[in-house]
Amino acid sequence: MAFFSSFFKKGESTALGVDIGSSAIKIVQIKKKNGQAVLETYGELALGPYAGLTIGQAVALPPDKIAQALVDLMKEKEVGVSTNKCGISIPSSSSLMSVVEMPEVSAKQLSVMVPLEARKYIPVPISEVMLDWSIIPKSEVQAEVQEDDTTPASPLPIAKIDVLVVAIHNETIARYQDIVAKAGLEAGFFEIEIFSTMRAVLDDTLRPVMIMDIGAASTKLYVIERGIIRSSHTVNRGSQDITTTISKSLSITPERAEIMKRQVGLMGEDKNMTDAIVLTLDYIFAEVNNTILAFEKKYNRAIAKVILVGGGSALKGLSELAKSNFKAEVVSADPFNKVSAPAFLEKILKETGPEFAVAIGLALRRLGEEE
Repeated sequence: MAFFSSFFKKGESTALGVDIGSSAIKIVQIKKKNGQAVLETYGELALGPYAGLTIGQAVALPPDKIAQALVDLMKEKEVGVSTNKCGISIPSSSSLMSVVEMPEVSAKQLSVMVPLEARKYIPVPISEVMLDWSIIPKSEVQAEVQEDDTTPASPLPIAKIDVLVVAIHNETIARYQDIVAKAGLEAGFFEIEIFSTMRAVLDDTLRPVMIMDIGAASTKLYVIERGIIRSSHTVNRGSQDITTTISKSLSITPERAEIMKRQVGLMGEDKNMTDAIVLTLDYIFAEVNNTILAFEKKYNRAIAKVILVGGGSALKGLSELAKSNFKAEVVSADPFNKVSAPAFLEKILKETGPEFAVAIGLALRRLGEEE
């Protein structure tokens, strides 16, 4: 699911993925060598200081400030970006996703019917949004039920299908085009961040999994089955809320709280700090369990795995606490395993990997479209 892919120009052998988050920008540059995706460089830059705030804080910056931060990151000697051709992520919060039930008709008929039906779910005129949609494949369970159901029915009911409808406001697209232009980049496509994440972290499993994306301002939950988003939910708590709670509980500055959170996390001996972190996580975990329960109740299928991504998932001890709270298996995403990198970077890439899932997913798509 992507937008403006027709703008893509083929021929480049190097691909850049740019993830503009609420608290930081992450970039990943890869190239194709001997049929393999090879990591060339990657980097991250906090946006808080560009708004006079601390590292880790979510900010709402104007396009020129974001563009400046992006240029600063690309110019860093350690990063050394060598291409201006890229793929850019658009936050899921700037899009609207709905699963709509439609009659099972031809693709041509659907292309006329979906925009009409989408009006019920989109609070602005259709002319003001970029609309995309895809059919959700029927699961084997549903197919078997339909095939085995020999109970006579008269008349036969009209067959239905589920369609995933995605809308992005034209103003959002224009904003990101403005950032791209001001940063001197050329965007081959814009893609909603969850689709980039899925490309970077999912394997070929057919079982339902949850992607738990812990950002600075919020935590986004997605249930994915057979490569399709079955449900999504946003929790209005994120890693900056953990920092704020630590700051208040220990009577320390937000700057100091952020440092302690990153260095110690849940692995420290200070019970007050651990309690402060758990206070925020308990709320998030309760929402996760509610989302899992709702899916399992609706589809009668269990979530097999919870995959942790996002900057907040780097919190030390988070995986262990999550495992004790969820029935499903819990793993930290390792998107860098999709690219070849020097052995000496293996440990650091595994630790920072969950933060770069979106940027890697964008770069992988860009590289794939060059073939």
